[in-house]
Amino acid sequence: MSDATALDRVVREAGGTDVLDRLAGLPGADLITLLLAVMRRRADRLTPADVLRRYRDDRFVTPAAVPFHQSRAIEDRLISLLPNGFEPVTLAPVVPLGTHSAVGTVHQDQVVTTIRGTEVAADATNGLALVAADRRRGALRTDPVVRLATLQRVVRAQRFDGAGRFAHFGLLGMVSAGRDTGDLAFERQHVVEHTRFLMTTLLAIGGDRAELRLTVAEPRLVPVGDAVRAAMAELAGVTVVDDPDRPAGRGYYAGLCYKAFVVRGDVATEIADGGLVDWTGLLLGNRKERLVISGAGIEGLATL
Repeated sequence: MSDATALDRVVREAGGTDVLDRLAGLPGADLITLLLAVMRRRADRLTPADVLRRYRDDRFVTPAAVPFHQSRAIEDRLISLLPNGFEPVTLAPVVPLGTHSAVGTVHQDQVVTTIRGTEVAADATNGLALVAADRRRGALRTDPVVRLATLQRVVRAQRFDGAGRFAHFGLLGMVSAGRDTGDLAFERQHVVEHTRFLMTTLLAIGGDRAELRLTVAEPRLVPVGDAVRAAMAELAGVTVVDDPDRPAGRGYYAGLCYKAFVVRGDVATEIADGGLVDWTGLLLGNRKERLVISGAGIEGLATL
């Protein structure tokens, strides 16, 4: 049964075709009051045995497959290697409703939404973008650049296939937020800083080689791609591969993105992803705002 067919059935059984619109149109506080009452009644019917059964069956609540000491060792190493100027912050596990879909173009069905007007973090960079945008408001906008990093466990609702694909996993998130200074100076400086960090970190943690797959989707950003290639040419063991036909990320990134791979022998393992996005510009209503984001998977590094 498709999601649409299932929804139609539920709506009919709940009282008619307009029930969904009526619920969605309730003021936020009223909807929360209603949903809390529903969840209380459902929880009252559960026994401890029911909870244990759900724990065994629910992919969202089982512990990580990667041993704690391995993940923790990688996290400590990543933080120690952060470039100067990046401030580590501890984010909340939830963000405001719409953070991933209204700003980051991720479908809401792929996010775990709560009944209190929030959603569980599905990517560390979304929460960092909110912090960066808030810091760049008003008087703080005089700060030239806001550089933030975090370690966060995130949850994604879509199903992944293959080994090492988990409903929840750890990420290192990094953002650099600032104002357009002309001549693509911001983009060139900070995309280079992010990609250099990713490449040197992958080599330091144990790859034989590191590969950066670079996608420049807008002609105006060709100078940024050229700056990245020049910087990577200075790093021994790093290869840059042009990836103009990359299907994933179009519409999510703003004209330039990249993927970082650890290469061992003939095997390339994707570890990190990043690029230019327009999120702080949207959040602040200012087209001059610029943002570079990167995210690296903790489990991927820990299981190499």
